[in-house]
Amino acid sequence: MPEEPKKRRYDSLRRETQALQTRAEIARAARRLFLAQGWAATTVRDVAREAGVSVPTVYAAYQNKTGLTRALVDAAGLSADPAQQLAELEDPAADPADQLAAMASFDRRLYERAGDIIVMIRDAGRSEPELAALYTNGRKAADRTRRQVFESWPPGSLRDGIDLPTAVDIYAALCNIDAYTTLTDERGWTPGRIEQWWREALPRELLDPGRTSPRR
Repeated sequence: MPEEPKKRRYDSLRRETQALQTRAEIARAARRLFLAQGWAATTVRDVAREAGVSVPTVYAAYQNKTGLTRALVDAAGLSADPAQQLAELEDPAADPADQLAAMASFDRRLYERAGDIIVMIRDAGRSEPELAALYTNGRKAADRTRRQVFESWPPGSLRDGIDLPTAVDIYAALCNIDAYTTLTDERGWTPGRIEQWWREALPRELLDPGRTSPRR
């Protein structure tokens, strides 16, 4: 008798693990196909075939193709380790230059690990309103984070003549997927070199000259 509850518990864990593995395989298959043949040209049936599962299994896991794409967006954000960025931003010893460095590091990780997904969603969004909304919402969320960080700085941190909206705009103009891909794909820069440039350029463009040297 004592063995029966343990057996049921392990069976449940096995089913949960298998379900997670199936969802992950579906997501990996979708990513491969979206990047290889485009979002619009990829069907749920294609994803099911690539993942080795049934079409109803894909629908049960992600509801539809947009839901699957949204899951890829979430995975892209997690791949950049937002917890690390948060810890660095909340470091009591971090000054504005340090926080800009933490944000630049996060953007480097995001574009290095998931830039292809970001570009795919942005490009597909030109003809797919739901994907356009995903891309736009992601940009707005990034802007909100930047504004919250900038608002937390001591008065006088920003350069003379730069208000909060302008600071957010300048950050977005420097640290974006197009700048990243231009430098890596066309100019041969490494991700580390891009991050270093951002760490130097952001304080120079945004901060009062007395606050431009990060600790790291």
